[in-house]
Amino acid sequence: MQASSRPEPTTYLIFSLCTVNPVDMSKAGAFDLASGLGGKIEKDDVLSAVDKYEKYHSDFGGAEEDRKANYTDMVNKYYDLVTSFYEYGWGESFHFAPRWKGESLRESIKRHEHFLALQLGLKPGHKVLDVGCGIGGPLREIARFSSTSVMGINNNEYQITRGKALNRVAGVDQTCDFTKADFMKMPFSENSFDAVYAIEATCHAPDAVGCYKEIFRVLKPGQSFAAYEWCMTDAFDPNNQEHQKIKAEIEIGDGLPDIRSTRQCLAALKEAGFEVIWEKDLAIDSPLPWYLPLDTSHFSLSSFRLTAVGRFITKNMVMGLEYVGFAPKGSQRVQSFLEKAAEGLVAGGKKEIFTPMYFFLARKPQ
Repeated sequence: MQASSRPEPTTYLIFSLCTVNPVDMSKAGAFDLASGLGGKIEKDDVLSAVDKYEKYHSDFGGAEEDRKANYTDMVNKYYDLVTSFYEYGWGESFHFAPRWKGESLRESIKRHEHFLALQLGLKPGHKVLDVGCGIGGPLREIARFSSTSVMGINNNEYQITRGKALNRVAGVDQTCDFTKADFMKMPFSENSFDAVYAIEATCHAPDAVGCYKEIFRVLKPGQSFAAYEWCMTDAFDPNNQEHQKIKAEIEIGDGLPDIRSTRQCLAALKEAGFEVIWEKDLAIDSPLPWYLPLDTSHFSLSSFRLTAVGRFITKNMVMGLEYVGFAPKGSQRVQSFLEKAAEGLVAGGKKEIFTPMYFFLARKPQ
């Protein structure tokens, strides 16, 4: 019998065990990825969780109304399923950034976070809120950059557990913490924070006005809220089937009930009571495309795991991990819808119908 020319999954597994993520050292290899797959979901329940998550989306018969009505369950399932993949491939900060020529992905991400801190005018002693904080990469960076205390709010237990461990490693556990709660119903008193920010997170909210009103409530009068929002741009045509397909791919691959337009976000801010100081799609002036790390035609050693070769290796590694029982059944399905999301993001970026960095700075009146 002729031997197969295709390498066995274990070949990729051995290679990946030795492959370090150059973007961030928080999780180094395949066993770390496998141990985190599924988050707080029991290993035997991951496959059914994938089924339930997929059924929320249009490709599987789901409706926008159902995603909005069940956003807590949908988003929690999403982050339980994907956080380990995100950290393995992207590092501790799960967001995009404008990028200069000659600048690494990691450098651009840090600069993007520093820009937010500078726009908010953060000063030592300020009490800051990170809305939808993930595992706290931006939280830690901004706290160290500005000498502030940052509270992250997140409704996913696995991400909070992971974030607290990383806070201890970074030595910021005395000034930074997490609260497990829904950012649509925050457990904070009125006028609690000197500044609030959100990085590619409030796109998960089922209602932008309700989300911004809650942020308005906990922010002190005269202080600012800044965010990077995922939005469809004015170039998006809701009657264009290709545009709708791209939008749907981003929604299923990124746990979104619906992607709002930049105009809708701006109107929601004003309806919530904010004064908008300035706003702009920062993707427009980025010297390098924001989607470059996901573009399969691009190769980079500094972000190897995001390249076509790196993703091919990850795909086969996950297949191998699932085959030998290290990763739960359903892991390949998660990797598959993340691939679909990457394709949608690149297509949306190239057609300029989608941006992950619609920036605004808004103030709560005195």
